[in-house]
Amino acid sequence: MSELFIRARRLSVLLLAMLLASCGGSGSSDTSAVTLKAVVVSPAEASIPMGTTQAFSATGEYSDGTSKPLTTEVTWSSSSSGATIVAATGVATGKSVGSETITATVGSVKGSAKLNIRAPYTSASGGVEHSLALQADGSLWAWGNNRLGQLGDGSMVDQVSPLLVGSIKTWSAVASGEYHNLALRTDGSLWTWGFNLNGQLGDGNFGAAAMRSVPFRIGTLTTWTAVAAGKNHSLALRKDGTLWAWGRNFDGQLGDGTKIDRTAPVQIGTGTIWTTITAGAHHSLARDKDGNLWSWGQNDSGQLGFATAALVPTKIEGGPWVALAAGEAHTLAIRADGALFSWGSNARGQLGDPGAGRSFPARVGQGSNWSAVVAGDLHSAAIKTDGTLWSWGANTDGQLGDGTVIDRNQPTAIGTSKDWVKLTAGAAHTMALRVDGSLSSWGRNASGQLGIGSTANALSPTAVK
Repeated sequence: MSELFIRARRLSVLLLAMLLASCGGSGSSDTSAVTLKAVVVSPAEASIPMGTTQAFSATGEYSDGTSKPLTTEVTWSSSSSGATIVAATGVATGKSVGSETITATVGSVKGSAKLNIRAPYTSASGGVEHSLALQADGSLWAWGNNRLGQLGDGSMVDQVSPLLVGSIKTWSAVASGEYHNLALRTDGSLWTWGFNLNGQLGDGNFGAAAMRSVPFRIGTLTTWTAVAAGKNHSLALRKDGTLWAWGRNFDGQLGDGTKIDRTAPVQIGTGTIWTTITAGAHHSLARDKDGNLWSWGQNDSGQLGFATAALVPTKIEGGPWVALAAGEAHTLAIRADGALFSWGSNARGQLGDPGAGRSFPARVGQGSNWSAVVAGDLHSAAIKTDGTLWSWGANTDGQLGDGTVIDRNQPTAIGTSKDWVKLTAGAAHTMALRVDGSLSSWGRNASGQLGIGSTANALSPTAVK
């Protein structure tokens, strides 16, 4: 083969390759490959209580202007031990109070977000459609319905996630009524806010126009030690063991022997024996220093624990008692030996047995290992000494937390966890604290009272955001 022919063949091959490249043929070589330019992490900033989790996601932005979710190719990390994160999934857990930087890495490209870890919760309180909680640093948080100023932030805007109330961090106790709240600070001062139609705020005023949308101090005393809230009335104890009440009194729920509403705290009797208080919708209860239980107010369903009416504290037989709770028209109490008792209305099984309502304490089951109990409008919940959680009664909105909307007329175990330590109930929702200080809620959520970031009901314990 001649050299001229070889050269001609080489030239034709070269020309063919150039032609294919210009036409995008199979022999083309793309010198402008699409590359990953940035990683965007969502949410860009999140805030969670210590002990709870937050899921992060990543989106890739490319050189050709496109973007797509990043999954398996991402490696997640946290800036320090204040939060742990699953490297493959982006689920972070808050371990200590502070701020962390969460980073998503794909090859040499990184994106980051901020994770704020708040103090753990120490207590909570539920109203009809709003909730309050205290954290270990003394801060006060609120969420849910705010149309009557009951969240205390100065607005009337509902919140579906916890909202910090003011900048004060000296709160020590909270109690929620239908649309009003009571709170104590560490200095023993008493504060109230929300609706005030019947004088339940205790500031000397009453009426719809007398509502307050931020905490307001009641008097100048620094000797208050406990608070409780009924539907539209309020109770409080002082350091000297005296009992005080104010607000609506149509059913004698204040215990002063009248049916006259009070717009400021009124002492109930002259005794200095009181240690614990609780309030139902229209009735009240208190425990004395000897463990005796006393009740007063509405008794149309036997919720006082006896058959007669009572406008002043009247002793209930039995005891000694160590814990008590009042619902809309039913009452629960734990005896010193750990046995659980109930009385009042049983229309939805809230007494914990399939029987009719009653006007006297009757034992719920045979167990003697109950440690805490609460009552909603028509449901009940309790914790046993082994840390398990139980509930019974109405379940239309999932307030029992068993994953259904089926009423239960006997205590039903909620999950298998054994780390529950405290609980509280609103009208149709329930909240409970775990050993690690994380707070869960479940039940009705029409106004965001669960604090889970939405208004969807939750049928089982769900972490408060």
